[in-house]
Order: sequence, then C-alpha cells, then structure tokens
Amino acid sequence: MFIGKKELEIPIIQGGMGVGVSLSSLAGNVAKCGGMGVISSVNAGYGEKDFFKNPLEANLRALKNEIKKAREIAGGKGMIAVNIMTAVSHFGETCRCAVQAGADAIISGAGLPMDLPDYVKGSSTLCAPIVSSARAAKLLIKRWLRHYDCKPDFLVVEGSKAGGHLGFSKEELLDESAKSNEEILREVLEVVEDIPVFVAGGVYDGNDMAKYCKMGAAGIQLATRFIATHECDASDVFKQAIVNAKKEDIHIIASPVGMPARAIKSPMLERIEKGEKFLAVRCNGCLTACPKNDSIPYCISRALIEAVKGNWQDGLFFTGSNAYRVTEIKKVSEVIDEIMGQYQEAAK
Repeated sequence: MFIGKKELEIPIIQGGMGVGVSLSSLAGNVAKCGGMGVISSVNAGYGEKDFFKNPLEANLRALKNEIKKAREIAGGKGMIAVNIMTAVSHFGETCRCAVQAGADAIISGAGLPMDLPDYVKGSSTLCAPIVSSARAAKLLIKRWLRHYDCKPDFLVVEGSKAGGHLGFSKEELLDESAKSNEEILREVLEVVEDIPVFVAGGVYDGNDMAKYCKMGAAGIQLATRFIATHECDASDVFKQAIVNAKKEDIHIIASPVGMPARAIKSPMLERIEKGEKFLAVRCNGCLTACPKNDSIPYCISRALIEAVKGNWQDGLFFTGSNAYRVTEIKKVSEVIDEIMGQYQEAAK
C-alpha cells in the first residue's frame, strides 16, 4: 500500500516504545520485513556519556544515529518512523531532528500534536497523530486544514488495551467502560474520509488485523509482541519479563506525569506502594507534564532506563494488555510471518 508517496509492503506498524526499547535494531528489522519500524525519541540518548549533563544534545545526537542505523538494517525496505510524544520537552527540536535525519514519518500522541505540520513543512516526512476518539480526530483535522491546509497522512487509533501511558481515565480502564477498538474505529472512520487508519491497543495477531481491515482500517500497530524478539533493543531481562508475565501481573498504575499507564508488577512498583520514593539523582527534564519535585513518587525516566538496562529490582516495565499471551522470544521475521499467515487465512 502507498501512504502518500511512500510504500508500505505489509500493513503493520511496530509501536514506538520509549527509553531504549524500540531503537534501530527493532525498527530496522521490522522495516526489513516490509513493515513500518518505529524508533521512540524518548530519551533515545540514555546511553550517551553526556546524557545527564546535556540531555537534549545527547538525545538528538542518538536519534540521528539510530535513524541512520535503522535504514542500514532495513536495506531500502519498509519505512522508518519516529514516535515523538507531544508531552516531551523540546518537541519541536526533536521533530526537526527526525526530519533532518530522513525519517519517513513522525507518529505523535500523548496529547494532540496540533502544530506537527509546522515542523515537517518542505520535507517528505509524513505526519501521523495518535488519537483515542473520533472527537479528537475531528478536532485535529479541522485545525490542520485551517492552519496548514493539510490533513494527517495517516492516523493511529489507540484503544484502552495499549501499554505505557494511556489516553483514558483510570476509572474507564479499571471498570472496563472505555470504548472498544471496534467502537472507536467505526466512529473515527466516519470523520476521516480518505485518511488511512491503523488500529492499536491490545492488537495481537493476524485475526485482529483481518477483523479491523474488514471494518475499513488500513492495518494495525502493535508493540508488546515485538519486545519479546531477539532484535528488540531492550535487555534480555525486559524480554523475559514479558514472557513470564501472567494476566494478573499486568496492572494499571498512576504515572508521575498525571496519566494512567499499564505495566508489569515489579519489585520497584511494590516498594512504591509501600511509600518509598524512587527519584533521579539528577532530573533531565524529559517530560513537560512532570512536576519535577519531591511530590512525585518516582522518576519515570530513571525507572524506565533501569528496565531497559535489565535491572529487575528497580525497573518499570511497560506492557500492553496481551503480554501474558507471549510465551517465547522469537525473531522479528517469525512474528511478522505468523501475523501475516493468520491474516491471509482469516481474510479468505
């Protein structure tokens, strides 16, 4: 399929996962299989020597390098995108960096990226907001048309079963009153006209893809399954945490940035529940919504870095609702082949 002038060989987007989970290795190998590999910009430079001294410079430098390496791995296949949350500090600088480095697309959520077109104008980089309702989609499209005379190149509709930070209230998530993917997709398709829509949040296999595509979706976005792959940039500890997770281990937590999030129960979260604090030695100002003071129970940046480095005791392990269905670590190509096989069978 073509999105704008760019070709996507298979209708699969690998969801962006922050602080080192989806960097060049995962994104490059997804693209190599013909899908859209996505690098997360959030603290992409956590491994740089000057990260805590010069976080912005370290993150932008690392992002450029990761995009370059992902392209080399992909070998000209698929697409390489960057996920840039609107909630990150230096959103504009990060978008411009991704464009300069040749990202095929910028996918942006955690708020509505009202001004995203301003940062990509004059380039071939595609713009894709993440929305969780038809109202949000309609509002954003109206603004983009009025201020930039353009529409999103594609949309990602994210339901309540996703991992990490979620665009739903904690009450909706806990009592499961949030709208289903099917309901949100149906409503969004009524307002977007010819914009391709990809469904995310609790999407797991080719049967899901066939179901949503029959409804009118262009494809799917999934993330958690790609953590448990050999090529994922996360630590083996993180990958094994996904494989070991049982349904009862997956919890809705309160993030310090004021949003509910989904994560695996871990020793760090157990200590937080007992009243301990888990703060960074030095704040690197990664998120605009973070209070950045001692009122927060833990530093989300530090906790996510510890997870990707393999520290089970002190790490925060974000996951989608279907982690308990993952039973082994596979190659990216094996996961994609399995999904596409199921899709082709279900679509008959």
